[in-house]
Amino acid sequence: MKLNAGTPTSRLRNLGAHWYAVLLAGSAATIIVHLTIDAQAVTFATIVIVVGQTLALVTLGVRTHRPVHSLPWYLLSASSLLFATGVIARHASNHAIHPIDDTFTLLGYLGAVLAALIWLRPRELRDNYDLALDSALIGLSALLASWTFLISPILQSPRTGVDVVLATTYPVVDTLLLTVVAHSMATSTRAETSRRLLHAGLIAMLLGDLGYNLHSAGTVSFASTVLQAPLLAAFAAAGIAALHPSMAILGTPRPIHPHRSRQRANLVAIALIVASLVPVVGSRLELLDRVVVSSLFTLLLIGMLVRSERAIVHSTRSERRAKYQAEHDMLTGLLNRTALLRTLRQRPEGWIGQPLCLLFIDLDGFKRVNDSYGHSVGDELLATAAARIQCVVRSDDVVSRYGGDEFVVLSPLPLSDAALLAERLIGAFVRPFELSAGVIPITASVGVAGIGPQTPDVDVHDLIRSADTAMYHAKRYSLGYAFHDRVRHMPANSGRRVRRTNSRSAGTESVAQFRQQTLGLRELGL
Repeated sequence: MKLNAGTPTSRLRNLGAHWYAVLLAGSAATIIVHLTIDAQAVTFATIVIVVGQTLALVTLGVRTHRPVHSLPWYLLSASSLLFATGVIARHASNHAIHPIDDTFTLLGYLGAVLAALIWLRPRELRDNYDLALDSALIGLSALLASWTFLISPILQSPRTGVDVVLATTYPVVDTLLLTVVAHSMATSTRAETSRRLLHAGLIAMLLGDLGYNLHSAGTVSFASTVLQAPLLAAFAAAGIAALHPSMAILGTPRPIHPHRSRQRANLVAIALIVASLVPVVGSRLELLDRVVVSSLFTLLLIGMLVRSERAIVHSTRSERRAKYQAEHDMLTGLLNRTALLRTLRQRPEGWIGQPLCLLFIDLDGFKRVNDSYGHSVGDELLATAAARIQCVVRSDDVVSRYGGDEFVVLSPLPLSDAALLAERLIGAFVRPFELSAGVIPITASVGVAGIGPQTPDVDVHDLIRSADTAMYHAKRYSLGYAFHDRVRHMPANSGRRVRRTNSRSAGTESVAQFRQQTLGLRELGL
């Protein structure tokens, strides 16, 4: 059903940025009132207003934007309700119903973590171990700091039984939540406003919990209204995030860009700096503390070594890929023109002292194929032709795509043997090409140029120009192949012709002739 411009749903879809600012300002004013007036009735009213607003906005956002995954939003709503119930129960009974109030709060944490994990799961690329390793390192560093500053003081306090278990559970849950937030921040994009608002809310929640944990450890004492303010801000941020249209794409698969790895590295560096403070602050640790701290440090060091090794492997692989792309034609996999011109200089030991011949190959009628069937079929023809050329040359020969439909073969052969290689190359085009557009016959013309035993100052450009000239002569007079040193003295109707095959029915005679030539070349070591 088409929505009218005046319906509430359509107005919500077109909600401007200033309305989000109004909602944020209203939530901020409510929290300021909560901080200013230290009264139990005001505290309860503020919690009910903020949580009620969050539930209403999440419900409206889910019904309007129809997110791919709606379950996390319902989990977040349930978490807000559980958090509010725990806070109200704790202050209304003055801790008389302990640990029921903490049970509600921990269940609220569980809902928030589950929602975040559901949203993050599609982001996890297959075999992307670096992302998981970075998040684990951040979590280990946070756990190390939590043990030193929060858990250890709680264990050394006079508390016993359930109180100790609950007090130490909060820092562990916060560590898990911090790991999830860091993981999400490292994979988010600028377009995901809803996710960024959720990040702000979760960070506010972590700050509030840090205050609670420091209060439980006896390190710092805060007023209850101050500790509740970050939690209210987290509720408000979640509700506003549900209204933004980008909430609909949370949890959808999205590629993680390479520069995100640098962001994760920065987070890991900050986490390790925090972890490095532990030996200084905890220099007078007990035996249990030393065992836990040493174990966590060992895991951190192992993780950093593994991460460093993987970074080196990735860097080496990237360098090889860049070098390959700089020297090869991506369509055919052959060397490109630049790499061909550097071949003699890069591997002089394989060429000096040997004769050298260069065969310049041009496909006959390639432009017609390109114009008739399109560039995709032309690219398919070039790739197949390159594969056929590679199949008939020797392992010591260098094959290059010189440009367009032109190929070059550089071989340490005397000119007396180059004719056999030229015939073998032309024979590779006897069979028509079976392409996606159908069976297409294509022939080739080959120009041959060569010099005697190699010297270090040989000019490949001269060989290419000479072979190119011979190739045009062979193409003009349908010779199949021609030698440059014989072109000037060769009449138009002379020279050895190579039988061409321009139809699908190439004939068994041509195929048999090509096989016979191939066997003869193998016997000669070609």
